[in-house]
Amino acid sequence: MRNPKLLWPAFVLVILAQLLVPGKMVWDKEMVRIAGTEYKFRTAPFDPRDPFRGKYIDLSYTDTAIEVENTWLWGPDDVVYLEFSTDPDGFAQIESYSKTIPTGTRDYLLAHVEYVRGRDSIVEIRYPFDRLYLEESKAEAAEMAYRSALQNGDQTTYARVAIRDGDAVLQDVFIDDVSIREAAANWVED
Repeated sequence: MRNPKLLWPAFVLVILAQLLVPGKMVWDKEMVRIAGTEYKFRTAPFDPRDPFRGKYIDLSYTDTAIEVENTWLWGPDDVVYLEFSTDPDGFAQIESYSKTIPTGTRDYLLAHVEYVRGRDSIVEIRYPFDRLYLEESKAEAAEMAYRSALQNGDQTTYARVAIRDGDAVLQDVFIDDVSIREAAANWVED
């Protein structure tokens, strides 16, 4: 027979673990959002649907290539640590990259290699903030407004992202400095 004196502490520990683990995950992301450095990343087109995770805008970025000396040292899915600066227009640009965690800064991003173009000595990077999930009622209008802005080419689309200690939080996506949520609310098909 089981000892009831041991079951209660075990039960309490299981409940605490179920509360603390998700709470810690939320806390970590919130700290990135609050204390991280914010950057604007230019976006490019692509936006599918995922029936299991809901409606989202799949984001692709324009400045994802880094020139490396030895492409044979790099492979798909390799970890790369990136540090950013901002260009004169206020958009993020990769300042430096490394296969090891940068020291002396909390302002770096852990990303992965998408693919390597050996003949050009280029490594293409895949950022971890490539999806913006939206509530169903606004998702289709947001998708149409975003797609229209990208196709027209006369509007600037970008993602605002907070970065800290290798982690990133996608804050919002903008079309000409207007939040995608607001653009979706005001979007009318031409």
